[in-house]
Amino acid sequence: MAIISSNISDDDFSLRKKELRLVDSKITPEEKRKNNLNLARPVSLQEFIGQEQLMSSLRIAIDASIYRKEPLEHILLYGQPGLGKTTLAFLIANELNTKCRIATAPAIERPRDIVGLLLGLKEGEVLFIDEIHRLNRLTEELLYSAMEDFRLDLTMGANRGARCRTINLPKFTLIGATTKLASISAPLRDRFGISHKFEFYTIDELKQIIVNFSVLINLHLDENASYDLAKISRGTPRIALRLLRRVRDYAQVVKDTNVISMNLIKKALNSYQIDQKGLDSLDRQYLSFLNKNNNSPTGLDSIAAGLGDDSAMLEFVVEPYLIQIGFITRTPRGRLLTASGKKYIDAKNGNF
Repeated sequence: MAIISSNISDDDFSLRKKELRLVDSKITPEEKRKNNLNLARPVSLQEFIGQEQLMSSLRIAIDASIYRKEPLEHILLYGQPGLGKTTLAFLIANELNTKCRIATAPAIERPRDIVGLLLGLKEGEVLFIDEIHRLNRLTEELLYSAMEDFRLDLTMGANRGARCRTINLPKFTLIGATTKLASISAPLRDRFGISHKFEFYTIDELKQIIVNFSVLINLHLDENASYDLAKISRGTPRIALRLLRRVRDYAQVVKDTNVISMNLIKKALNSYQIDQKGLDSLDRQYLSFLNKNNNSPTGLDSIAAGLGDDSAMLEFVVEPYLIQIGFITRTPRGRLLTASGKKYIDAKNGNF
């Protein structure tokens, strides 16, 4: 890989950081457009790192379906964004030696959209629906008979001219992915024969993912550097690989090198205002706001108003990791800074 020579300073580079949070586990528009995570995706279940219990159960289910020459049971995968649900859907299809057709629930606006998808399937294929909790009620009802009996029950016409028509479907496997299991209706949830939760990855697992990807993009990381990067990746491969790519940008543009050390990672992440705990400026603003209220619980709406952010974004994007590392707690009266969180923010003194 050619290295770009440049005289850009650390300060200049920090001004070029993207507005989107690097530590947000949701996929960015750039990642969707360029699809530049494909290189990091494994091509078989054996290459998949982490989620050992899930992998073991799936291996048995897949082998059993192949042995009986039957379609694999419908699968529901749930967990936080960026943990590999879409990747696993592709791997399952590969193991079954079939195609994986992809759809997102928000794009399935009308019943005829799901009808078109189902009629386009061939025997044994996999249909993957992301964000399946966002399907509308009518679409869900069409899926019931499709999942159970591999048929579509359609009502055509209206009033006295209405008539029912049944269309047989090829046997297929539906894989649904969601970040909000509780938002899926019970009738739909019960029709999945296999349901698995994606857990956060360990530091060692993330380190291995980082090392593997660094080889693909021609980066040379020392062992401590890969461990430090894994430590601040919030248990999420998508965040780990995104941070690695930003470190690569910094190394090539500012330092004119492909060799990544611990010190270089620190400087690169500092340019994006990400510290050694993996917290960015928004995380620290959140903690500082709570710190100003001393030991009094603060309501989410008050925090959102104080920070000028959306309360839902704070609740589902910012707070989970802060709770995970023990910096805040949720109480019936509001959010409260823990002793660890107060110690951290006091050490920062409001400055990065």
